[in-house]
Formats: sequence, structure tokens, C-alpha cells
Amino acid sequence: MMIAGIPTAETASNLANLLFSMALLFCGVLATPDAMPRFWIFMYRVSPFTYLVEGILTGSIAHTPVQCADNEFLHFTSPDGMTCGQYLGELLQATGGYLVDNNATNCQLCTTSNSDSFLAAVALHFENAWRDFGILMVYVIFNIFAALGIYWLARVPKGDRRKKEKKE
Repeated sequence: MMIAGIPTAETASNLANLLFSMALLFCGVLATPDAMPRFWIFMYRVSPFTYLVEGILTGSIAHTPVQCADNEFLHFTSPDGMTCGQYLGELLQATGGYLVDNNATNCQLCTTSNSDSFLAAVALHFENAWRDFGILMVYVIFNIFAALGIYWLARVPKGDRRKKEKKE
């Protein structure tokens, strides 16, 4: 679309690279929307990669069980007279995660039991998959028509220019 309206390919390429880089920077992967300054949140919303990344990640890893490796468990001892399941039961129901052995007193806790808690931490939700697909299709259709429109405005001869080109 850039080359359709800008006379030199180098300038169009530079501008396209700048916009592409900004779309990548503000898509929510390098910084979540909560970490972005309020002024730049609009870039998160207009970046097509926001919707592409959310659709691909949630479609591929949502609702997947997580098994912690041995070095990822939190190790601690439950208070006297309580098992790990008794001590952490309400916390695990509220936040997710799992214990290796509910009846043990030397607890081994994995803080997440499925990928949905990780996705939610980076503001990605499986429920938005079809919305994201629809928004991406709007981007594609808009870009097709915008490129054709810009090409017609900038490159197709109109009025007096057409008459001059016919005389030559």
C-alpha cells in the first residue's frame, strides 16, 4: 500500500518498515497492555499483530495442562498439624496450580495447572479467538481497498493529465 501512493520505492520501504516495527513493538508480546504508558495504548489496539498473536497463541495452547519440571516446584513445609492440601486448599481453588502430594507436610507446589493462567497474565483470552479472526479480516479487506484507492488517486491519470498524456 505504501508504494502505491509514494513516488519512490526507498521512501515507501522505509515508511513501511517503520510502521511494521511499531506494529510488532506494540502488539502485546514485548510489553503487556498494562505495562504500556496510557498514551501508547492506542497502538496496542490498532496493531493487527495484537489480534494475530492472541488468535494464534490462544488457539494453539489454551486449555493445555501444565506439568512442572522438578526445578520449577516451590518447596516449603506446611504449618504444624496440617497437610499441604489442608494448608493450600483454598488458595489452589482460587488461583490454580497443584500439589505433588496433598497429604504430605513437605509441600511441592506448581503454581499453574494449565496454560490459561499464563495466557491471562499476558492479557490473552481464548474467548476472543473469533473476534480476533473477524478483526484480522477487516484489516485485510481494508488494506486491499486502501491500496487500490491510493493507487487510483496517486497513479491513474485524471482530467487534464489524461488529455496531456493522450496528446503526447
